[in-house]
Amino acid sequence: MANPDLMKHKNIIDVVKYRPLWLFISAVLLIPCIIAIAYLMWTQPNHAPVKLGIDYTGGTILQYSTANDVSIDDIESIREQLIDAGFQTPVAQLIKNQNAAVSSDENNEAPKNIISIKTSFLGDTKGEQIDNATNVVSSVVNDAELVQTNSIGPSLGFELLKNSLVALCLAFLAIVIYISFRFQSDYALITFLTLLHDAIFVIGFFAIMGIFFDLHIDSLFITAVLTVIGFSVHDTIVVFDRIRENNRFLAKKYTSDEIVNASVNQTLARSLNTSLTTLITLLALYFFGGATTKDFVLAMILGIIVGTYSSIFFASVLLAWDKEHVKAKA
Repeated sequence: MANPDLMKHKNIIDVVKYRPLWLFISAVLLIPCIIAIAYLMWTQPNHAPVKLGIDYTGGTILQYSTANDVSIDDIESIREQLIDAGFQTPVAQLIKNQNAAVSSDENNEAPKNIISIKTSFLGDTKGEQIDNATNVVSSVVNDAELVQTNSIGPSLGFELLKNSLVALCLAFLAIVIYISFRFQSDYALITFLTLLHDAIFVIGFFAIMGIFFDLHIDSLFITAVLTVIGFSVHDTIVVFDRIRENNRFLAKKYTSDEIVNASVNQTLARSLNTSLTTLITLLALYFFGGATTKDFVLAMILGIIVGTYSSIFFASVLLAWDKEHVKAKA
């Protein structure tokens, strides 16, 4: 039950008073993302909002081990030579082996680095094209040895992309239906806008990274977006539930703006503590985890930050504006 003395407590932050500021911050975050998404959808042949990795387009990953130190210039040289050799959109990455150590045989060192080559589908894993790629890598890093080959066909990649988009749409739909039954239609609409706000920011950030740094997403990215959506809606429901409870008992004594402000401040500490503890874990994974999960963890970090912001400052502001509009209309 709502506390009748709720309004006597001093608010940590006046959310409604600085409504233009929060909306301006959201605009600053979203406008570059929307522009980047639109640019990629216009310029890419597949009209995707981000640059898709071989998980979705089909392709081949070649991994080479080496005991030598490899520089960024070496990786760039490998990529340029692969392009000259006729490989389509090759992506060369350096994966450092943090656990590299000299084995019991002094002449046999564990690989210090892994050179990962991602390119279009090469077909037969023992074909001439793979030999050509190996020759290119060996010309730059003389002790490079092919240790793994992994190929995904174009049809399988398209099927995975379709299933990922279906999962994303179903998650949005299920959340909106649940909020409609759990609260009201206006709460559901604002929740949907909040989730859209978070998803556009995360997708747009990776679209910008794709434009300027040629970053391609894989199937883990969709997993990260779905996780961010779940975290964001959980935080939003906590805020909305407190607003609804306070509104039920205090609506006759206080305005909607006052109730929203007080409710947000009641849940502020909980939201920040939950987000901070999650971020500490994610930051540890980002800086000390494997290189193959960095993009996934980065998407999670961005999603947690923007999800916490939107639940406190975006969703509550829209709800206060909606109740004010309904009251003025009545």
